[in-house]
Amino acid sequence: MASLLGSTNVHAHPHGWIDLSVRVITDDEGVVSGLHQTWRMDPFYSLVVFEELQQVEAASLDEGLDQLGKEIRDNLSGYDYLTEVSINGERQTLGEVSEYTALERDGRLTFMFILPLESPQSLEGNQLTYQVFDSTYYLEVVHEAENNQPLEEALILNGEPACELSIVPANPDPELVMEAAMLGEDETGEPGLGRHFAETGRVDCR
Repeated sequence: MASLLGSTNVHAHPHGWIDLSVRVITDDEGVVSGLHQTWRMDPFYSLVVFEELQQVEAASLDEGLDQLGKEIRDNLSGYDYLTEVSINGERQTLGEVSEYTALERDGRLTFMFILPLESPQSLEGNQLTYQVFDSTYYLEVVHEAENNQPLEEALILNGEPACELSIVPANPDPELVMEAAMLGEDETGEPGLGRHFAETGRVDCR
């Protein structure tokens, strides 16, 4: 899974993490067109990436980040950008990411991108949910939080105010928690393990 985030040689137990914030993009009619996601990579991973980029000859940090952003986008495209979106329980087909950037922010590697829905949908009277997770649980993805409580800005709705926003915590079976805890530093879980540890963003406009 490290290859999904670029060319770094870091290997880690699934306790590498990404801090996530999401802005749901809608127009004035309440039609949702996509999710603007911000991923903040954990400090250790970020440090290694920045050190590697600084060792590349004839390239500035900004140029290296531009190339890394493209690598991340390209690598994630085969995995639906680790994102599942549903409306009223029906999974939505996602489009290709064309707007993205990678940058350094407060010592953290930050990847921002707009993930479009292939077919924009009205939110009026509907409920949108999403999850962002690594299937093998190599990386843990959690919404931006303080004192184990998601921040208000971790989930924002742009353009349609009459909806209830919430972030539902994961509630994995204790046996799955044990399975994840027993993974070694270079091991990943079985495909699908990460889903059980994924938080759910919910935009309820019913």
